[in-house]
Amino acid sequence: MGKNENYVKDITNIEEDFAQWYTDIVIKAELADYSEVKGFIAYRPYGYALWENIQKYVDAEFKKRGVENIALPMLMPEHYLTTEKEHVEGFAPEVAWVTFGGGKELEERLYIRPTSEPMFCRMYARWVKSWRDLPMKYNQWCNVLRWEKETRPILRSREFFWQEGHTMHATEQEARELTLEMLNVYADTIENFLAIPVTKGQKTNLEKFAGAVDTYTVETLMHDGKALQAGTSHYLGQNFTKPFGVKFQNKEGKEEYAYNTSWGVSTRLIGAIIMAHGDNRGLKLPPKVAPIQAVIVPIQMQKDGVLEKCQEVFNNLKETFRMKLDDRDQYSPGYKFNDWEMRGIPVRIEMGPRDIENNKCIVVRRDTAEKIEVSLDELNEKLAWLMEDIQQNMYNMCLENMKNKTSEAHNMEEFEKNLNENQGYIKAMWCGDDACEEHIHDVTGAKSRCIPFQEEKIDDKCVVCGKPAKHMVMWGRQY
Repeated sequence: MGKNENYVKDITNIEEDFAQWYTDIVIKAELADYSEVKGFIAYRPYGYALWENIQKYVDAEFKKRGVENIALPMLMPEHYLTTEKEHVEGFAPEVAWVTFGGGKELEERLYIRPTSEPMFCRMYARWVKSWRDLPMKYNQWCNVLRWEKETRPILRSREFFWQEGHTMHATEQEARELTLEMLNVYADTIENFLAIPVTKGQKTNLEKFAGAVDTYTVETLMHDGKALQAGTSHYLGQNFTKPFGVKFQNKEGKEEYAYNTSWGVSTRLIGAIIMAHGDNRGLKLPPKVAPIQAVIVPIQMQKDGVLEKCQEVFNNLKETFRMKLDDRDQYSPGYKFNDWEMRGIPVRIEMGPRDIENNKCIVVRRDTAEKIEVSLDELNEKLAWLMEDIQQNMYNMCLENMKNKTSEAHNMEEFEKNLNENQGYIKAMWCGDDACEEHIHDVTGAKSRCIPFQEEKIDDKCVVCGKPAKHMVMWGRQY
C-alpha cells in the first residue's frame, strides 16, 4: 500500500465505468489478485475470510437439515461426461481435459470437474441398496473448473470455490421438497446474512441446468441494474440415476431408481456483495458477513495514554465483536480512515486525547458516513444496536434500488425503451415459446431471470408475439 491519503480517488467512478470500478475494488480492497494464468485468481486473506464466513453460515444451515459433508475426486473419466446426453451438451464447451500423466499418455482422457453430478451418482450407485438407506444428503465444499471465455475476478473466474449438494430420495415428492428447501436456505443466506434482496422462481426450459427436470433460482439485482444468479437448486428426477444405475429396493421388495437433487452457491456471492453494496469510497460490508466489524483508530497515538486506552477498549469489545485495533505508526489517521472505508468495515471508532479525557469516542457508520459521539461506558451496547441497524439499512438500500430499477413492459417497444433508459428487471408476459424467449435476448441482450413464485398478471398477451400468455417472467441483462 502506498502512503497517499487520497488513494481512494484512484477508484474509477461507479457511474462512469461500473466494470472497472468493480475490478478496482477487488484489487485495492485486497480481496484477490490476478495470477499468471488467465482467468485464475489468488484470493488474499481478506477476500477468503469473506468466503469462510459465508461457508460457516451456510454449512450450519445444511447440517440442521441432516446434510453431511464428503469429498470426491476432482478428476473424472471421459465416459462419465457422455453418459447423460443433456449434461455433456451443456458442459462440453467449458471442460478442461487431462490427457497426460505419470510420464505417459492416458488410456482414457480425464476431465476436471465443472460440476460433480456424474461422480456423485457413480458413488451413490455403490452406496444405495435399500429404501432404508434413503434419503442420502451429501454436500462437498470444493473448487471446480469451467473454461469461461470472458472472465472477471471473483465474479466469473475459470476456477472458483463453491459447495455442491447432491441428494438421493425414495420418492419424487421428497426430492422436490428438498429442492425447494435448499433454495430457501440460499434465499435466507443472501437476504439475512448478505443483506441483498432476492427474487425466487423457476428457470425456463432454455435457462435450466443441463440435465435437470426443473431448476429453481434466487436472483439478485446489482447497483448497475444487471442481474446476478446467486444460487440454484435443481430437481434432477431420474435423469442421472437411470443412466448411472442408482437403484434401491423399495418397501415392497421391488427395485426402482432413486430421485436426485443438486444445489449450489459459489464465491460469486462475494462479487454480489461488492456490486450490490459498494460505492465510490470502496467496499461496503454488511456486519454479519464482515471479517472485521469495527476498527479502532487512535488519534495522536504518540501521546501518553492514547494507545493504552484504545487497547483497553479493544480488549473489552473483542469478545463480542470482530475487532481490529489500527496501531500502525507509519500512517496518519486520514490515511487509515480512507483505508478502512475502502475495505468496507461497518463501523470505525475514533479515539483521541480529548475523547479519552471526556470518556467518549466518535463512531462512524460506513453505510451512511454518520458520525456519532458515544460514551465509552455505553459503547458495547451502542455497537450491538448499530450492527443490526446497519445490516437492515443496507438491505433496505438494495431493496430500494431494485424497486427503482424494476418496470413493466406490454410490448417489445416498451421493453427496449425501459431497459435502455433504466437498466434493471423487466416484468413481461410470455407465451412459453422458446422462440419468443430467444427473440428477446437477440434484440435486447436480456435473458429470462425466472418465473417468480409470486407471479403477477400484468397482461393477457405475450410481449413478443401477442399470443395468450402463460407466465409473467422477470427479464434482465446479466452477469
